Amino acid sequence: MQFGIFSVSDVTTDPTTGHTPNDTERVRAMMTIAQHADQAGLDVFATGEHHNPPFVASSPTTMLGYLAGTTKHITLSTATTLITTNDPVKIAEDYAMLQVLADGRMDLMMGRGNTGPVYPWFGQDIRQGVNLAIENYALLRRLWTEDVVDWDGKFRTPLQGFTATPRPLDGVPPFVWHGSIRTPEIAEQAAFYGDGFLHNNIFWPIDHTKKMVSFYRKRFEYYGHGKADQAIVGLGGQFFARKNSQDAWNEFRPYFDNAPVYGHGPSMEDFTRETPLTVGSPQQIIDRYATMREHVGDYQRQLFLVDHAGLPLKTVLEQIDILAEEIVPALREINEAARPAHVPSNPPSHADRVAQVAEAGTSQGQHVAGEDRWTGRRAEDDVATAAAGAAQRGAAFGL
Repeated sequence: MQFGIFSVSDVTTDPTTGHTPNDTERVRAMMTIAQHADQAGLDVFATGEHHNPPFVASSPTTMLGYLAGTTKHITLSTATTLITTNDPVKIAEDYAMLQVLADGRMDLMMGRGNTGPVYPWFGQDIRQGVNLAIENYALLRRLWTEDVVDWDGKFRTPLQGFTATPRPLDGVPPFVWHGSIRTPEIAEQAAFYGDGFLHNNIFWPIDHTKKMVSFYRKRFEYYGHGKADQAIVGLGGQFFARKNSQDAWNEFRPYFDNAPVYGHGPSMEDFTRETPLTVGSPQQIIDRYATMREHVGDYQRQLFLVDHAGLPLKTVLEQIDILAEEIVPALREINEAARPAHVPSNPPSHADRVAQVAEAGTSQGQHVAGEDRWTGRRAEDDVATAAAGAAQRGAAFGL
């Protein structure tokens, strides 16, 4: 099982000192955090994508490309790649370039984002968010799996005889996650293609997360990618730990109370009870997160948010050490001891995907990308039809 950290890249004043980092300081801190996570032995570092203050991670591939050259082992990923407002041609080329630079040590997570104004900033209509996600991703897959692409869709200008460069490493595209908190159509999309599904449940009760993951698993099996319990699932999480539980509560409380997202809202007591945020000793973090598989089944990736709310860099690095040295070894042992032999321990690596393609003797995604030569239908037509019914099926699950 993979354990790692993700950053939303917020620039927030430290409520205990009054210090507000500038954008350069915050970006450089994120680089230090990722490099420290690599040295500590964590499995994944992921960055979000935002185009508005107070966030600074506007160019994930630039950041991850730098980290590809300054880290050795950690998988580099995104906590969101905006499939709705980025041109899929640019995504195809940027992430294929990153894949080459990182020698396959990367993947990415598609998302629609949670900032409404970003849509008109990039010439799109937020009311078309789901349709943009469906069409743009269908084109992205074709750009990665077909050497020459002709394209005529609704949301971008047509392509004629277009080849995205560079081509994916070893002819195999990066592994893709689809992230969604509340949209069954996106879970349906992930299931349709046999991709991963990550529910970043940092603000949601576990019963909602359970419903979303269950829906994805059932549709994954429906589309013939394997049994429901073999679907590739990831979760988000939050913690703050100190050796003594009361010390953790006392130290973290001013950051929680003044955080731009949940500050001045629910109490920290209410938030830790209703969401995965856990504040306390390392053992309390272990006990809380060891129960996640009871709700969502055996899963493959657990990411934690640790660098937010104005926490100083020194404190963040201490949290990474606690995570790597005390929390992850225990959680890994607990989860792997309970995992059935037929359920994957990790998301597929680049080497795994190359081997799968070689074994199948065909290019990755051939049967779902582009036009089906027998029926004349396209993958984006099929998944759009499926997604249209996903909301109704999701309503039945209470989503």
